[in-house]
Amino acid sequence: MRMEFVRDGPALVIENTERLLIIADLHFGIEADLAAHGMHFRSHSRERLSRIMQTLDATEPDRLVLLGDIKHSIPSLTRQEWTEIPGILDSIRRRIPILVFPGNHDIGIERFLQEGELQPKEGAVIDGIAYLHGHTYPAPDLGGHLLVMGHHHPQVSLRDHVGCSLVAPAYLRATIDAPALGLKTVEGGGPDRVLFVPAFNEIAGYDIVKISRDPFSPISRCMKQDGAEVILADGTYIGPLSMLLDDDNVNEKTRKDRHGT
Repeated sequence: MRMEFVRDGPALVIENTERLLIIADLHFGIEADLAAHGMHFRSHSRERLSRIMQTLDATEPDRLVLLGDIKHSIPSLTRQEWTEIPGILDSIRRRIPILVFPGNHDIGIERFLQEGELQPKEGAVIDGIAYLHGHTYPAPDLGGHLLVMGHHHPQVSLRDHVGCSLVAPAYLRATIDAPALGLKTVEGGGPDRVLFVPAFNEIAGYDIVKISRDPFSPISRCMKQDGAEVILADGTYIGPLSMLLDDDNVNEKTRKDRHGT
């Protein structure tokens, strides 16, 4: 297996017998939800689609795997999504075949998909790698494979002694408790591992420390934090997750000391 990190996505290329481009959490229509909460932005769907096309041109994959949350609003479709999503998907599929692993935001997405594009929400193995959005328990047959998933929008915050110096999309790689997830064991196989993929949507990041402190999916709750690693969107190795957790403990203690609590 060959893996390439695409910084300007963020996106991931995984190549075995075929070359797959992996994109997670597009959240088309997020601007309509922000407007409903008093934050008004014009739609950035056109720019987001342009980035997808640029990523396709740069990586030249055989197929595009979308790890769920294509749309944003739940449980229904907004006018923005109803208007934009059919054209967005048509533009992509004219360029490349797509596979969609639906996420928790993707209620109703099947009406925009063609035969063979919609994959099981519990995940499936493609070319030796298991893919899923990650909001549900994975299918038992995914055991023994690397799980590549979205849903968590991981980003890293690196701080120096005067404050936050970097906030950026990041990957989180870890082993998981396979029996707790109901995954089948594979004789002679190594430990089951997961790779959390950052969101392609530019405003949808969620701090890795918060994911670790308060996991919100079956897989993140079964993640073994000892030995977990953090990687930037361009493939730069940051270090073990424990380093970020230790830094967060120090920063929290400093804040409490300053406020006398």
